[in-house]
Amino acid sequence: MQRDDYLETAVRDVLTADEAAADRRIAHAALLLATAGATDASDRLVTQWHAVTGRPTSALADDAVHARAWAMLFEARGDRPQWADALVPLDLDAEEQAHQAFLVRRVSDLDGLFDGSPVAGAVSAIAPKRPDPIRDALAAADLDAWATLVENHPTPDVATLAATRSLTTQLINGADPLALGSEWPDQCAGALIAALRERHPTGPASLPELLAAILRLRGQRAPAPTPPADLAAAEQRLGLRLPDDYREFLTLTDGLPADVVFPRLLPARDLRADGSVVIVSDPATILLTHTGDNWRAVEVDLTYGSTAHASFRALLEHHHRLLEASA
Repeated sequence: MQRDDYLETAVRDVLTADEAAADRRIAHAALLLATAGATDASDRLVTQWHAVTGRPTSALADDAVHARAWAMLFEARGDRPQWADALVPLDLDAEEQAHQAFLVRRVSDLDGLFDGSPVAGAVSAIAPKRPDPIRDALAAADLDAWATLVENHPTPDVATLAATRSLTTQLINGADPLALGSEWPDQCAGALIAALRERHPTGPASLPELLAAILRLRGQRAPAPTPPADLAAAEQRLGLRLPDDYREFLTLTDGLPADVVFPRLLPARDLRADGSVVIVSDPATILLTHTGDNWRAVEVDLTYGSTAHASFRALLEHHHRLLEASA
């Protein structure tokens, strides 16, 4: 599995796919992280998905194999996270037997194609059967063989892996068969949580509350508000009236100190303009641009491409969601 390709596709699906497909992506990613022993990242992703969508966490285990996978992982880790309260407890001995039968069952290329059809049973009976080397590896509890067989698969079947009881202790203890590494799981969870919050925007209702939330997450204090004389002098010097949401921002704080991934926002006396562009940060990567009375905020990134936001407040809301995702 190519980690960067997986994460890029997963983020895109969470942002743009229909709800069912987005949920399937989150379900797969959460199990993927859990099978790499990254239980904290997995729990955080599921908890945030539930918080922003309002859907029950049982939706992430809506078939026998996924439900079994989570149950086996909880047994191996020795506890059940709070989000798992919505999952039905299972008889693990019975589930282990059912899963072993599932692993050794021979499969056909026609399996599933006629589900719900009157001829499904007949087709299943006459269709040629063949072994599945991936399931065979799990039936033999050969984790290395399984990893080799799925290493180029874009979305390996981690549900069937995690449901294999003889392997879950190794997984929880960090066997990491897909070689995700120690840092990638947190990066994956953070990126998907940020995408969820982009798709389901929530946050403080007012600009003062938004600013307070940002500062709390940063562990910083805001500078004093911009003196009215400084704001008036800045607008006179720039030759324009600044957008209302940015003016309100300046009445709350005269700029902001830098954050790890966010530049310093300038005080009003240091604002400068270049044509229709007002530079509001140092370095000059946060810009306010306007066409007539229509203002937008732009984040300039020469490496990954610039991002335009509908307003300065929208820029702050985006920054707030990223801070929440990394908290």
